[in-house]
Amino acid sequence: MDKKTILAFTLSFVVLVGWSLFFSPEPKQAPIKKDATAQNIQPVAGDGKSPVSVTAVPSAKPVTAVGQPGHQVAEKRIEIDTPLYKVVFSNVGPTIKSFKLKKYRQTTDPDSPYVELVTLEQGMGDYLTIEFDDNTVGNVNHKTFSVDKDSLTLNQDSEPATIVFQGTRQNGIAITQTYRFFPDRYGIDLAVTATNPTTTPVNGVFRTTLRSVPPNDKGSYYAYVGFALLLDDSLDEIEVEDPGEEKSARGKIGWFAYEDNYFISAIVPVIPTKGAFTGKHLSSGVMEGVFLPPAVSLPVSAQATSEYQLYIGPRDLEVLKEFGKNLDQAINFGWTDIIAKPLLYTLHFFDQYIHNYGLSIILLTILVKILFWPLTHKSYKSMKEMQKLQPRMAKLREKYKGDKQKLNQEMMGLYKTYKVNPMGGCLPMVVQIPVFFALFRVLGACIELRHAPFVFWINDLSAPDRLFHFSFQIPFMTPPYGIPVLTLLMGGSMFIQQKMTPTPGDPTQAKIMMFLPVIFTFMFINFPSGLVLYWLVNNLLSIGQQYRIYKQPA
Repeated sequence: MDKKTILAFTLSFVVLVGWSLFFSPEPKQAPIKKDATAQNIQPVAGDGKSPVSVTAVPSAKPVTAVGQPGHQVAEKRIEIDTPLYKVVFSNVGPTIKSFKLKKYRQTTDPDSPYVELVTLEQGMGDYLTIEFDDNTVGNVNHKTFSVDKDSLTLNQDSEPATIVFQGTRQNGIAITQTYRFFPDRYGIDLAVTATNPTTTPVNGVFRTTLRSVPPNDKGSYYAYVGFALLLDDSLDEIEVEDPGEEKSARGKIGWFAYEDNYFISAIVPVIPTKGAFTGKHLSSGVMEGVFLPPAVSLPVSAQATSEYQLYIGPRDLEVLKEFGKNLDQAINFGWTDIIAKPLLYTLHFFDQYIHNYGLSIILLTILVKILFWPLTHKSYKSMKEMQKLQPRMAKLREKYKGDKQKLNQEMMGLYKTYKVNPMGGCLPMVVQIPVFFALFRVLGACIELRHAPFVFWINDLSAPDRLFHFSFQIPFMTPPYGIPVLTLLMGGSMFIQQKMTPTPGDPTQAKIMMFLPVIFTFMFINFPSGLVLYWLVNNLLSIGQQYRIYKQPA
């Protein structure tokens, strides 16, 4: 493979990366539902597998409403502290007012505040509410409940514990919400029960509303921010980027969630069921998602219970896999998913023993290089053989420059005489492209690299490397401004590779090839340092392999 072919592949790579960053196709979207709001979407009919259980209340236990209809209990905050998170509930709703992850900080400073997943401000509504909506005016939103505990603390050895909210709607329907917390997991069990102590049957639906404010900075080129759901056993990402935009989906819903750069808030019905989900970007900037399962008929002296599991925590593939319910599908690497996830598991495996994701990336790069060693070896040998033919090929081009057909015939005869396959250096590279893009996706968006230190000044493998910080701006560089040492080393390694590769006969091609390291350096200047580290190590290994092959006697 001559340098003209290398140039074609390299430029193709630049186009692929640029296209994937700026012009990638939209993920599968649910059809847009126009001129509708979340409040007037009708629930769908059930499929016989309703997540709601309706039971008659035993006659031996009279049905009574909790409190008096319309009675307002004073608002109070209930704090739950576990080894993994701190959560603050309000008995108005009830809803979650704060959810802080104790294993994740807002910055690399070990004393910085915990990551807060409830980003709503005053007047933006509630983060999460699950209500029994019977379309009665005044029965939805901002109802106060009594609660059986003022606080709850779990340590590593604690048994699971519950808090129970109870209240009465204006039409007399009694509502009970029971949350069950665990000391060793992000999952929270929730059961919502509606009891009808009145003399009139009631029809309603367990409406779930989830709200959040998207981050100002997307954080990663491949991080997805928005609503996602498991719809008919497949991941469906519902992007509503513009204020006022609304999209809805109907089908069997296994879970629905809001995802940001590295974290996820998911509501998982215990029994997947047909339902309707709507995502909306409100004019206030709030992202609102509403889930409506099948409607429920609540007879006199009966109660209906809807059960859920909540997952509010990191988008960590292993943690989500352990949670179950196919929630790990929320981590999606696109068309490279089948390759990317095994690579991510391998990265986890190395880190279990090394406890340094930078070194783990180096080991993963070496492993991938070893797996592809025979292919790259064949590619470089083919390049070496083609290099030997360059003088003869140049003479043929000069001799038959006016007869393209004859030139091609002579070229093919030359390849046949010397038993050289001009595509021998290309095909091995083509095979490796999906693996490279899989690594590109993994190292560019996985939470494992968030605030993960490597060595020296590189204390966050998910952020660009910057040695020293400058107050003035640097062209093509995003803040913070500094010296991108790792990126410059990567560019230098590419320059060395170019010098080692056979020089093309065409001077124009040669100049373009020498500019490629500069182009890549500017492309990677704002990429996560973990991704730049992979590319640098891969270049160094390739340089060693090229040197070994080119120094071998013919």
